[in-house]
Amino acid sequence: MADEKPEQPSSPFMAMFEDFRKELDEHHDRRERIIKASRDITASSKKIIFTLQRVRTIGQSVPQFVTNNNAQYWETIEKQYKSISADLQGLNAYRYSHNITGGNQEFMEALSFQHYLETQSLISYDEAKSSVAKMSGEAGPVAFTPEDYVLGICDMTGELMRFSVTSMATSGKLPCGKQAKSNKRIKQDTDQDDAGDKMDIDEQAPVATETQKPRTVLDDLRAIRLQLEMFDAPGGSKFASELETKKMPVMRECVDKVEKGLYGLIVRGNERPKGWMPDMSSARGAEVESY
Repeated sequence: MADEKPEQPSSPFMAMFEDFRKELDEHHDRRERIIKASRDITASSKKIIFTLQRVRTIGQSVPQFVTNNNAQYWETIEKQYKSISADLQGLNAYRYSHNITGGNQEFMEALSFQHYLETQSLISYDEAKSSVAKMSGEAGPVAFTPEDYVLGICDMTGELMRFSVTSMATSGKLPCGKQAKSNKRIKQDTDQDDAGDKMDIDEQAPVATETQKPRTVLDDLRAIRLQLEMFDAPGGSKFASELETKKMPVMRECVDKVEKGLYGLIVRGNERPKGWMPDMSSARGAEVESY
């Protein structure tokens, strides 16, 4: 028939562009899976932190109700890490690092906060990296960079600030660890004339127990601030920019808030008579100034 058109010969480049389309589709699907998992890890980590803020002691295991309540969130985090571990292997670990770093930082914040409440110490990078590797499953460990660790520690100082302020408001004192005892031998001066009259057991110096002042959360916050201020991030990197312009100012502000809260508790609190309570009747009728 005259209306029929001859078939157009297929382009030799068509197969190449089909491969490009397939690779782009896989890239976008992989990226969306990682972003969704990162958001779920962030949400679960925040819920863990909210529950941990109900703890009022440090240097001992968290209460059982906290462990039971957070078990489901730790399982969710592990499930999400396993779902994307295969997507973050080889070169893809660097290609999609900016998509997973938000979840890694929030996970680090929750993990380090619980570790501090239980041990009153800072979790190491190797321990945090090992925790992520255990949750990643058999496909391979999800990349957890030193940048994720440092930024997560900076965020954890904010949780320590909230924990300290809440404890001071409810218990009237700054949280501190247990008192440490150290054995110290007392040196005895013996005369040479009496040396021969004493038995061997008498020559042993008695052991005296010296009680060391326990560390407070403020002491630990100041130590963390000192170490972070000594840290020299590589100049010109995105990590250095985020650390210096965002994380460090907030971290210093958190330490200042705890210091001011302790000042108000000790100095201003001593100026009030014993049993003093604020007059709430006058406060109810006062108008709130609007801005």
